Amino acid sequence: MSKMKRLEKHEGFGNVKMVEADIPTPAADEVLGKVKRSLISRGSELFMRYVKEGPVEHDIMGYSDAGVIIEAGSEVDNLKPGDRAMLVRPHAEYVTASVKGDAPRAVPIPDELSFERAVFMPLTTSAILWMDTTPIIEGDIVVILGQGIVGQLCAQAVRKRKPGRVITVDAQEIRCGISRELGCDESINCSKVDSVERVRELTGGKGADVVIECVGGNAGLKSFEQAQRMLKNDGVIHLIALYHGAPLELDASRFMNKMLIAGIRVSEPRLNYFHKAAQALVDETVRVEPLITHRMPGLKADEAYHLLYNNPDEALGVVLEWDD
Repeated sequence: MSKMKRLEKHEGFGNVKMVEADIPTPAADEVLGKVKRSLISRGSELFMRYVKEGPVEHDIMGYSDAGVIIEAGSEVDNLKPGDRAMLVRPHAEYVTASVKGDAPRAVPIPDELSFERAVFMPLTTSAILWMDTTPIIEGDIVVILGQGIVGQLCAQAVRKRKPGRVITVDAQEIRCGISRELGCDESINCSKVDSVERVRELTGGKGADVVIECVGGNAGLKSFEQAQRMLKNDGVIHLIALYHGAPLELDASRFMNKMLIAGIRVSEPRLNYFHKAAQALVDETVRVEPLITHRMPGLKADEAYHLLYNNPDEALGVVLEWDD
């Protein structure tokens, strides 16, 4: 049996390793793909995998791959060997992925879309879905808290809703700088200024019409509290981030006459949004090159995780290159 290398999380904090494993065999509704590029989604992959004390299933060690189809199962009719595809699968040299359902794990990508851009399809798909969910009126002032990859993608995807201004907030200057490069109207470094006061100043004391919370984790608890204070009297907070079981404190005195929503609430199949995301990446309605701070060999995926955890002031998007 042929062998490959893949990323695994073993017992112990931060204990990620590249290990040898058998190349998987696709089921009837699956394809086998040779991965060319994969993207580490820092927020979820570090704080729902890397920092856990226990082991984590390999299948959830990543979800943003792009590559070439090597083999297709008997029930697969939309992909064949040699085709290029986005694969919602973990970091490995080879992966199997199902083509079935409204949210398939393997989707063809257009010829104009490079593998490097294609790895952003899963998160861009979610960003477009989230921004279609958020109640926004044309001309609204929108604040996006957190400028990790998800926040940066949302700050771009929200433009099709025609907001009056897009204001972003983050505690890392590297992220604020990228946000400005990608076209936000103002980016606030909350490690240097009071973001609530600054938003109120920028809105003439009224507060934001919409606040989109993309921070999550323990830092997201404080961010959610700030979101309530920078929101106007009849505004909307949209929660996108994950808080890993931590309770969010809702200030009832501040939250009267406001709306709180969470996640995605659209009826259109996710598959349709995969295609919208691919087009946005092709025509650069959503730009991703500025998000890539590092490119590393796929066989050093474990080192890439350590980099992202230890150097948040230097690293944002890390693309793993799996070429032979």
